Amino acid sequence: MVNINWFSFGGTAAIVTSMALIVGLNAATAAKSTIISSLLVVALADNLTDSLSIHIYQESERLEERQAFITTLANFATRLVVSMSFVLLVLLFPIKSAIIASVVWGFSLLVTFTYLLARNRAVSAASEVLKHVTVALTVIVASQGIGAWIPAHIG
Repeated sequence: MVNINWFSFGGTAAIVTSMALIVGLNAATAAKSTIISSLLVVALADNLTDSLSIHIYQESERLEERQAFITTLANFATRLVVSMSFVLLVLLFPIKSAIIASVVWGFSLLVTFTYLLARNRAVSAASEVLKHVTVALTVIVASQGIGAWIPAHIG
């Protein structure tokens, strides 16, 4: 049986991080190749370290070894697949269109994922969606601000 909790951390992290990177790096006038490289580095390096962190945490909580391994593997695979979907969007579209497509795709995934988790927990989906979208928007706006500020002040 597939447990939605296996995907909760990885899916959300990949969605919000990918949107923030794309928007922030674009604001910094990064080249398309830089955005793709950054997405791939995060898809591998950040993904592996987060998966390892989750695994170590689960071991410290004395979660059964097989369960900890399955959750770690599911987290890694989820983040990789989600991250690669953003790489594909940036590869396929001109940068302005890729940004729009990535934000639409990311929020569609986040809303769908949040809805499924809310149903699974038997809580208000609307309330959960509002909270998660607000946090994601905050991260994206902050990333855009950072991306615009750095070249203007340090460049």
